[in-house]
Amino acid sequence: MQDQENIIEGRNAVLEALGAGRPVDRVYVLDGCQDGPVLTIKREAKKAGAMIKYETKQRLDQLSQTGHHQGVIAVCAAYAYTDLEEILKSAREKGEAPFLFLLDGIEDPHNLGAIIRTAHQAGAHGVVIPKDRAAGLTGVVARTSAGALNYLPVARVTNLARTIQELKQEGIWFVCADMDGTVMYDLTLTGGIGLVIGGEGSGVSRLVREKCDMAARIPMFGQIDSLNASVAAGVLAYEIVRQRLRGG
Repeated sequence: MQDQENIIEGRNAVLEALGAGRPVDRVYVLDGCQDGPVLTIKREAKKAGAMIKYETKQRLDQLSQTGHHQGVIAVCAAYAYTDLEEILKSAREKGEAPFLFLLDGIEDPHNLGAIIRTAHQAGAHGVVIPKDRAAGLTGVVARTSAGALNYLPVARVTNLARTIQELKQEGIWFVCADMDGTVMYDLTLTGGIGLVIGGEGSGVSRLVREKCDMAARIPMFGQIDSLNASVAAGVLAYEIVRQRLRGG
């Protein structure tokens, strides 16, 4: 269930929200609907960078809070996204090596909020999330972040693997969480660092992992083989913090 305050229903209301520049995360459209108003909404949603998802009437009815969605429901972000360049600019202005969190398919809003909170406390300059197959900045995320979203910018990109490749030009090295990687204490995690955390269950995708320079394994001694995504993010983040504090 989406946050009620973040849902906009009906063709005119959704179009007005897009026209007013509200941070629309995604637009749900009745599958097969191709009339003029819906085509206009789809065009404006693409221009705004919102994800478009096609759903059955039954699914739209489930998402609807009013029962009058007219085949279109939009979910707005609770906070506006920022440009990736603004995050890098912030690091430069502080005279610090960039420290970024890149989240590959985190779909649980509670995990996303918890990771944003950890990223802020660990001194990261920003968080990067993909547009597709990932939670957006909903009210649940904002509340779970415990206020961190007021201070930590979040950028949303179309292609995470391509973004990593581009950020390497800024001198940033990328480390992903991976159970088959090198024990994190044996890695050098200083300088410009991008910490890549994969989705719940699936982990970091193959394409994104191939773009990373290092894969870090958290030592574990229990009978289960993984940690919650937000917990793994916290453990790895503070190993990076430890190394940054002691300068390697």
